[in-house]
Amino acid sequence: MKKISLVCGLFAVMAFIGCKNEKKEINNMDGLNDTIQTNSATQQEGMNQAKTLSVPMESKSGSAVQGEAYFSEENGVVTFEAKFSGLKPGTHAIHLHEKADCSAADATSAGGHWNPTHAKHGKWGDAEGYHKGDIGNFEVADDGSGRISMKTDEWCIGCGDENKDILGKAVIVHEGKDDFTTQPTGDAGGRLSCGGIIE
Repeated sequence: MKKISLVCGLFAVMAFIGCKNEKKEINNMDGLNDTIQTNSATQQEGMNQAKTLSVPMESKSGSAVQGEAYFSEENGVVTFEAKFSGLKPGTHAIHLHEKADCSAADATSAGGHWNPTHAKHGKWGDAEGYHKGDIGNFEVADDGSGRISMKTDEWCIGCGDENKDILGKAVIVHEGKDDFTTQPTGDAGGRLSCGGIIE
């Protein structure tokens, strides 16, 4: 009888130890799951962090135009803001051009409008087509200052998609306004200011 009690007691102790070890393994797995979830959340947070660029604008074509353009991207949407001084009052065109090269005195080194989809020139969002660089017009006050801003999911900063990536392009402010009709430039006139979009 003592032997039976001893054997039963031994089985009970072994079962208890087995359960305890199994619980410890489950707890360790819970910790692993927490780590995986935390790492995924951190990666997602990194992807959603805003990317920002500041683009100083150079005076061109003998103008006295000064300014700065800003780009930021968050959650797949790029915000563009720019401010200028030294412009003649009235309406002026602003576009993104093909190359971040402002070395020429008249900024022709920046090439034509950025148009990776080979669309015709037009007003941004026009159903008949527009260049990815066709930002449009902005107004300049009597004191020569002007501002413009827009948001779009058709651009990205450094994503590598040649149809969306604005890195390596240039911001150009023109002497006149964009008529949204004349091909391929909108008859916007000379290039008064240029800024290369680089990291």
